[in-house]
Amino acid sequence: MKAMGILILKLTVFGVVYLCWRVTAYHTFSFWPAMAVVWGGLALAPLVALGARWLLNRKPTAERAAGLTLLVHFLEGILLGCGLIVGYSAMGAHPWVKVPFPRAISQPVMEVVSIFSALTVLNLAVRGLGLPFAVVLSHRLATDWLYRRCRNPMVLSVLLFCLCGAVWMQSLHAIVWVLCWLTPAWVLFVHLYEERELEIRFGSSYVEYKAKTPFFV
Repeated sequence: MKAMGILILKLTVFGVVYLCWRVTAYHTFSFWPAMAVVWGGLALAPLVALGARWLLNRKPTAERAAGLTLLVHFLEGILLGCGLIVGYSAMGAHPWVKVPFPRAISQPVMEVVSIFSALTVLNLAVRGLGLPFAVVLSHRLATDWLYRRCRNPMVLSVLLFCLCGAVWMQSLHAIVWVLCWLTPAWVLFVHLYEERELEIRFGSSYVEYKAKTPFFV
């Protein structure tokens, strides 16, 4: 019964996230509301992580971490997903300055990075017995293959893909947003919440892995 309840909760959460993404994708935003979503909404991501860490530290158990992670990923998924959906549309229309980088180069780079991103998901599934976005929390610590030299290859690959997308758009606005806003917000989220959650669930194994493996490179 408990497993069925968790499954229903997850399906409900993912349904709400998908609905938010769909409504955002099909809604036409004027300039300032779009900027509020793109810049303001994303600024909330580290605050959500900070609040969740405070709650987690009040009762640092694996069960509490699992429940909170579902809620945190639900909120972060809305903030990051809606920001990306609105952002690339708005920043394409308002690029500040067009960056004439050839798309003949940026397009294949995006494709290579997308393959790398898919491999990180496969790596987590096979070695960690888990899937991203709290679909399935990892049952064991993934420390080899792509995770051997980088603690967060999935985050790194997604951020690189977003940057490649911004370059492909030839939008200085998008490039600045990815480098100076999206990346710090996502890194803070991982530092503030995900690393603490992993410490609680995997204990000394994660602490040792964290000590000898860099965050990115």
